[in-house]
Amino acid sequence: MPSDPDKTRTRGIADNRDETGRPAPSPAALPNLSEELTAARDVMIDRHLAGRDITDEAVLGAMRRVRRDLFIPESVRVYSYDDTPLRIGCGQTISQPYVVAFMTQTLRLEPGMRVLEIGTGSGYQTAVLVELGAEVFTIERHDDLSLAAEHALDRLGYGDRVTMRVDDGTLGWPEEAPFDRILVTAAGPKVPSRLTDQLADGGRLLIPVGEHRGRQDLVLVTKTGDTLNREEILPVSFVPLVGADGF
Repeated sequence: MPSDPDKTRTRGIADNRDETGRPAPSPAALPNLSEELTAARDVMIDRHLAGRDITDEAVLGAMRRVRRDLFIPESVRVYSYDDTPLRIGCGQTISQPYVVAFMTQTLRLEPGMRVLEIGTGSGYQTAVLVELGAEVFTIERHDDLSLAAEHALDRLGYGDRVTMRVDDGTLGWPEEAPFDRILVTAAGPKVPSRLTDQLADGGRLLIPVGEHRGRQDLVLVTKTGDTLNREEILPVSFVPLVGADGF
């Protein structure tokens, strides 16, 4: 179905950067991270990420800097840095930190890459991608979630490198293609051909593929010329990908 231009929120890629090139904090004062959550964040990084197979120092640094507690409902904020998914409303979840880190590491991002994210959700994964220097185009089908994510991203100073749309993510974003990387954060019955068509030569696409409620595998698709290589790399459990090329 065609996109509704009124549901696309666009920002310029501009000047909201600090001297390191990372997003600068927004003017609004942010609450300090409590001692308890600081300790929990350190455990998350050291035990659940670096203590497993997350070896990319840039990814670990991004995961340490992005305030996961500010992307989730206050009612579950005490669990912000537990290595577990959490409900964020509209039947959706924020992925467990290990899965966010694993998927980000697998993308092999480089600064300046254009990334299409299918499933904005809370905006947390979006922020991690921006921390690594990506220009992110992100699609969410729930308007309430998209608005909440927009607020969180702006509050933390990430908004200037994010373009948002409320739409059917399985259709991709053809007018902005091609993309160096495509990340899908919901599980579909197959890899949507519309998304592989929008992947740049040399690009990488990650998507959970499997049953609506059953076995799913994280699939990595790499594109070389007209050739697509597919590899199943990790068993996962994600909410269903809903849309024309989904469930």
